[in-house]
Amino acid sequence: MYVAYGWPKLLPIAGSQERLIHVSVSGSLLLLVSSSDVQVWSATQHRTKLGQLVRDPTSVQYEGINLQAKWSSDSRTVVVMTSGCVLHFYDIYLLEKQLKLSGEEIGLHLVEVHLRSTVNLVSTVNSETISVCCLTADDRSIIVGLSDGRLQLVSWSGELLGTAELLQGPASANGSVYIPETNGSPTVSVPAPLALHPSFTSSNSQAIGESGFGQLELSSSLHLLVAVLTDGYVLLCSINEKGLRQVSDILPEKWVGITDAVCASVAHLQQLLAVGCMRGTVELFNLADNALPLRTISLFDWGYSVEDTGPVNCISWTPDNFAFSVGWQHRGLAVWSVSGCRLMCTIRQGSLSNVFSPSFSMFHGTELSRSEPMVGGVAASAWGEHGYQLFAVEQRNVARLIEFPFAKSCVSQNVVGVAHVWQLLQGEDRVLLVQSDEEDQLKIQHLVIPQSYIGVNWPVMHVAANEDGTYLAIAGRRGVILYDMQLKKWRVFGDVTQERQVQCVGLLWVGKIVVICNYRESSKSYELSLYPRYHLDETSLLFRRQLPDKPIAMDVWQDFILVTCPPFDINIFHVHVHGNLSPLKPTTVQLFPVRELSIMNARKPPLAMHFLPNVPGEWDPPPSCDGSCGDGWRDVAGEAILRQPTRCMLLRTDGELSLLDLDQGSERRLISGVERFWLTCGRPKEEAALIKEVPWWAYGHRGMQVWYPSSPADSSHDVQDAWELDPELDFDREVYPLGLCPGSGVIVGIAQRLSLSACAAMPCFEPTPQAQPILPCLLRHLLQRDKAEEALQLARLSCGRPHFSHSLEWLLFTVFDAAVSSQYVNRKRGKVSATASRLLHQVCILVRHFPEYLDVVVSVARKTDGRHWSELFEAAGKSTELFEECFQKCSYRTAACYILVIQKLEGPTISQQSAVRLLKATLEVSMYELAGELCRFLLRAGREYEADKEAERNIFSAFFLGLSSPTAPAMGDDMHHATVKHILEKHASHLMELKELQELVTFARGTQFDITDFLKSEKGKSARLEDFSSALRIIGQKLDMDVAESRQDAEFLLGHMKAVGFKEWVVVLATLLRLPEILLELFRGDARLWDAYSKTLQSQENFLEYEDFLVTLEQALAITRETSESE
Repeated sequence: MYVAYGWPKLLPIAGSQERLIHVSVSGSLLLLVSSSDVQVWSATQHRTKLGQLVRDPTSVQYEGINLQAKWSSDSRTVVVMTSGCVLHFYDIYLLEKQLKLSGEEIGLHLVEVHLRSTVNLVSTVNSETISVCCLTADDRSIIVGLSDGRLQLVSWSGELLGTAELLQGPASANGSVYIPETNGSPTVSVPAPLALHPSFTSSNSQAIGESGFGQLELSSSLHLLVAVLTDGYVLLCSINEKGLRQVSDILPEKWVGITDAVCASVAHLQQLLAVGCMRGTVELFNLADNALPLRTISLFDWGYSVEDTGPVNCISWTPDNFAFSVGWQHRGLAVWSVSGCRLMCTIRQGSLSNVFSPSFSMFHGTELSRSEPMVGGVAASAWGEHGYQLFAVEQRNVARLIEFPFAKSCVSQNVVGVAHVWQLLQGEDRVLLVQSDEEDQLKIQHLVIPQSYIGVNWPVMHVAANEDGTYLAIAGRRGVILYDMQLKKWRVFGDVTQERQVQCVGLLWVGKIVVICNYRESSKSYELSLYPRYHLDETSLLFRRQLPDKPIAMDVWQDFILVTCPPFDINIFHVHVHGNLSPLKPTTVQLFPVRELSIMNARKPPLAMHFLPNVPGEWDPPPSCDGSCGDGWRDVAGEAILRQPTRCMLLRTDGELSLLDLDQGSERRLISGVERFWLTCGRPKEEAALIKEVPWWAYGHRGMQVWYPSSPADSSHDVQDAWELDPELDFDREVYPLGLCPGSGVIVGIAQRLSLSACAAMPCFEPTPQAQPILPCLLRHLLQRDKAEEALQLARLSCGRPHFSHSLEWLLFTVFDAAVSSQYVNRKRGKVSATASRLLHQVCILVRHFPEYLDVVVSVARKTDGRHWSELFEAAGKSTELFEECFQKCSYRTAACYILVIQKLEGPTISQQSAVRLLKATLEVSMYELAGELCRFLLRAGREYEADKEAERNIFSAFFLGLSSPTAPAMGDDMHHATVKHILEKHASHLMELKELQELVTFARGTQFDITDFLKSEKGKSARLEDFSSALRIIGQKLDMDVAESRQDAEFLLGHMKAVGFKEWVVVLATLLRLPEILLELFRGDARLWDAYSKTLQSQENFLEYEDFLVTLEQALAITRETSESE
């Protein structure tokens, strides 16, 4: 699993104005080839140019520009093909001179690029219309593809070995065609004999020789040559197992069912073939199964078509073949997992396609590249040696090379650590921790490794966490460094010489002991070295044991270590600690072998293995043992043999997941197509005691799936889809699951998010964690196995978790959706199945035990089609009864959601009666927004009722030979309107009597109640004020003018009072708001009113605060009188 993080880096390719045509990585060197030069850069921690050779203009003029390049297997020679049919052989020499950074050597040697020889292929081509198209190579020879369909074989020393006319004449290859499904498995696979390419048919004999090679891809380990033809066909050819020595070693075998191919790439470890197509898709084929199609990968489901991205231009697999990058010709770069999960994409989600069209980006490329890298398309791409970097050359920009930093899952290293508190991702110089904050929100923390260690031991190779998540062990190229999560301190080897002798190839924790699988260069052997976590030093070495070979899988459970060496030799060791592991006194540690098992079969080698813990009760340790090493518990060898795990989960390189019986050596196949798997270890004690069996979890192209040990194995090829098996675990296709957190009850996944910044030249890639509860899946599995009581107890144990309510809702939704789907399928087949319906009733009974039941049921109803509500409420309960229960509990918002259900199932009359009851109740508790929604529902229901009645009358009249009867006046709408108006006016009168003015304003805004019409009515006239002084005092207490919200409410009321002419209200509100202009209009022609107003304010001590305001008013009135007298 790979995820991009941080800002992409634009590498400074200074001095080169030629277009980059090739980028590749070999070991620690990065090769860049432009039209006229060859550059070698460092591909390690520091990106630096080490050497360069620029061709002279005469060479470019006569021999053509550079087109393609290829490394030799030993990284000492580069062959470059030019447009003039010339091969250039460059030798790469490492010089003794080292580069320095801040005066210190950084381990980088300068490189000399020397042109050794050239080979002219003009005599071989012997035609002006035929040219060289592509090349590939193994450790023996170079294959050059010609435009006429011939292959030219050249040795690395420059010797011409012959020409093969591969496409000139009949071939024995065959193949199949199929109809692909976007981001899924092929829906139709129709065998069709393609014994001959179309150009070989007798009816098209004129086309022989017109098809040339567009790309060649060679896999020495698979003895396979993939040829992509210029007409879109793909041909698979076998080569001699001993390598290419002569042209006759190449034999055509099979046509792949693709007709618009433009490029291809082979995953050697996974035995997969990825083919890029003109339609912008990537087709995956299984080379281990006769090149059968697996699935189609594209951006179509994200709203981008081939018009936006253009055809696929390049494909590059990660070093471990777990993911691949796809670059399109016009726009965009993406990284996908083998299962079809989109791990990274440079195209911003939601950006307009036409804005970023090729024609637009040609004129605005600089501006667009700031917000979206690779907006001009991808010319070439390559992964770094360890998969931490992805280098990409932009198609439309000269010499623009961008480096994307990546982090990857630690499990891909085949060393499985136990960390249930958080999940881990490892970058080249850091560890990304996914953990929950104080608000139970998932966050990512970047733990950057000290430069003093990673600077000389770059990059990070292995990461492991101890069982309780308090310590991390991190290994670079040399040595090991420990991190204390609680104290936030680092610990390294005390001696640099000892650190350089540790070359870690595997890392584990056994209690307080760090287990390092070390490669000794002096003896060229592998060994297990056990160190205490409190001191990394040879003087503190607890135990050392030789291993027969390099481990391919390791695991630990309690004090047992599993080590698997090639071809498939399993060794299980028991760690025995004498005494208490402490720096205060010496402790003796021994490592006893308790089992050796060698499995011989023709299946693929293991990729990862997990111990399957024994069922509780089979063997329980003495009470004095807490289950961890270092506690002084003394085991005898016999007890260790009895306690050792007898089963383990096994994932092979081809994605087959099986259960291995260590006693019998037999395997029980579970499923194929798996990328990762987990065991639910580290669960809370109450949950572990309740559910004895440990669930098995797996992720692949079907999604997340779960089994129990007692579940039957699925050995058929017609495996159900993941949505049918475990729909509760379904993630979006851009979210990749990292692992389980049983303590929190969630599956943690990672998705990509892009953030833009004005101070950065490119957007930042931010891995975003997401959580998916596992409780719904566990509950459904228990109910399906008739363990309702256990399911109830498990739900009660989980009720305090953050996602509990969502888990219950998701459980009911998925079960109800499955019941509806099965009912539809069974109806089509003429069958009746009660299994889904029975499970639905069981889920409703389970959820009813919790107070969230009423919310859960109505939430599920709102997410489903109303046509199926009857089936849901048949199991959940009558809708009117559920509404009444909500009403009695004062859960008015939930009750309001049931009104639509009642309208659908019980009819409009009952729903309207319920809505009226609920409207009165919500007004009493001041839930005015909800009251407004209920008002709108009642008015809309009245109009719909009258429309239905009118249609019924018209149909009935037409029945009597078209005789029409006079239409009766529509009373239903008026009746509903009058009812709602009466209720609202009654509540408004009540608020006016109590002078609850702020609540009145909130009521009017929430229900859209017309205060002006209300004040003009008879009920509104009762709101008149009688006594100015008491009114000013009471209203001033209700409306605090020092609060901005109260002033806004007062202004709202003032506008309505002016509209209806309530002068006493206008005077009071204008006084409170200190608005002299409004009062001047009232007092200008009425001196008697002014005298009464001023005397009232001056005579009462409570109104002394208005003294300054009176002075202002008096001065304004005096000015007004003088003006009127002068006129």
